[in-house]
Amino acid sequence: MYASRYDPVMNSAVSAPHRPPRRPHAWLAALLLSQLLVAALWWRFGARWGLPAMIASHLPFWWGTLAPGSALFSPVLRRLPTSERVVWLTIDDGPSDDTRAILDLLDAHGAKATFFVVGERARARPELVRAIVERGHGIGNHSQCHPSAWFWALPPRRMRAEIDEAQRTLTALCGRAPRWFRAVAGHANPFLAPALRAHGLARVAWSARGYDAVLSDVTRTIARIERDLAPGAIVLLHEGARHGRNVEMLARLLQRLDALGYRTVLPEPLEVA
Repeated sequence: MYASRYDPVMNSAVSAPHRPPRRPHAWLAALLLSQLLVAALWWRFGARWGLPAMIASHLPFWWGTLAPGSALFSPVLRRLPTSERVVWLTIDDGPSDDTRAILDLLDAHGAKATFFVVGERARARPELVRAIVERGHGIGNHSQCHPSAWFWALPPRRMRAEIDEAQRTLTALCGRAPRWFRAVAGHANPFLAPALRAHGLARVAWSARGYDAVLSDVTRTIARIERDLAPGAIVLLHEGARHGRNVEMLARLLQRLDALGYRTVLPEPLEVA
């Protein structure tokens, strides 16, 4: 069973809209209409008008795919709906060699986080996933293989497999299915929404990040995050980066959160009709 000591009441959880995609193919109508308009312009005015119109008609779909906060293809949670001085810590890409040190740091500060884990990494180190759950933290789906270079371009079958396999892996390890999903690099092409809907997964982006997956400068990274802190902020963090300083970055961030009077919370999913 899913063994968790987390008490949403004692930890002052914040209710957050949980919005799995309801109409995952709605974008098709917009695409077809836009291309009909392009065809009409091309037929009436030729390539001089038709070509720029075709390029312009594709720009929203590129934006919808590559912009982490875009809700063009599926709803996405960018911050918690609260005026309380609380933040949601989210930690991507684990489990890793950093996981146990991160858990100890969170315990030392009385903090909670959601770990968006990669299915194949969880399967290889199940004891770390169980440790996350046993210490009262959340688990989210972050794909099965984390294809960071190509997630934005995955075709329907491969996209579905990434979500399905990770969900099966994490459900087997945790005893219940994750309810939140973090897209790899934040990218969400049109084929993601049907896979999320099949599992009742709601997509989560972020409102504060320090690029800690690539930057090794702790001071600069924390300054970037602090600049975007606000009530209800969703903070994007990583573990296991090649520079080896993610644990140090989290330690500094937790110190700053304490100094600034912020508490960490786990969101309590609020179903949306």
